[in-house]
Amino acid sequence: MQSARALNSSFAAAIIWKDAVVAQESDPIFSDARLAALYDLFEGERDDLDAYVVMVDELGADAVLDIGTGEFAVRLAAKGLKVTGLDPAVASIGIARLKPHADRVDWVEGDVAALPDIEVDLVTMTANVAQVFIEDNDWYAVLGAAATVLAPGGHLVFETRDPDQCAWAGWSPEASFQRAADPNGSVVETWNEVTNVDLPLVTFHGTFRFADGSTTVSASTLRFRTRDEIESGLDDAGFDVVDVRDAPDRPGREFVFIARRR
Repeated sequence: MQSARALNSSFAAAIIWKDAVVAQESDPIFSDARLAALYDLFEGERDDLDAYVVMVDELGADAVLDIGTGEFAVRLAAKGLKVTGLDPAVASIGIARLKPHADRVDWVEGDVAALPDIEVDLVTMTANVAQVFIEDNDWYAVLGAAATVLAPGGHLVFETRDPDQCAWAGWSPEASFQRAADPNGSVVETWNEVTNVDLPLVTFHGTFRFADGSTTVSASTLRFRTRDEIESGLDDAGFDVVDVRDAPDRPGREFVFIARRR
């Protein structure tokens, strides 16, 4: 069964990205700073990112575009790398800017169409961000943008769940339930519940219940692409797949793709 943190990480990534990229109905966490702040509260130290830091060193990258919620971007900036952080969520970027070393990141608010004229050695998408691009046009746009900003021989690294593992079968309110105290000492509870499985799409709701009894419910949809489908898309976008690895914190459940721009 997938950990509550891993499931909530995917949920947060999905609902932060969905309004700007896949043109779905606006979600409260997209613009509500109170909800955006909960991402760090429930995610903790994010030791799942340690393996990606190692990969950055392995690939010898000096300049990185991180497509995500900002946590990985500030980690790389702390190492002295030149980092561009892309995120469409105003509230999410606002939280990221408060973190140590965030002033070393070039933040871009928007989807891939908002990227400036940059050249990087590496593009990263952690926390299953790759699964929030549910329409083919959006996914191909991301792959195309990555190829455009990468120097020849540069790499794209991202993770996505293996649909054969049926991760959603373990996404129950009981398995995903978390309780934590915010910086003011108020207890917040959260849980997720799958509402529809129509492969390759899985939709689920996340509920946040606050100490005053109020609740906020957000909905998100993820796309589960097969390995063959992903490799075909990468080939069409001008990438060669160098390696497909396990996610260290979820072995056997996810693909971690390392692709090189031709």
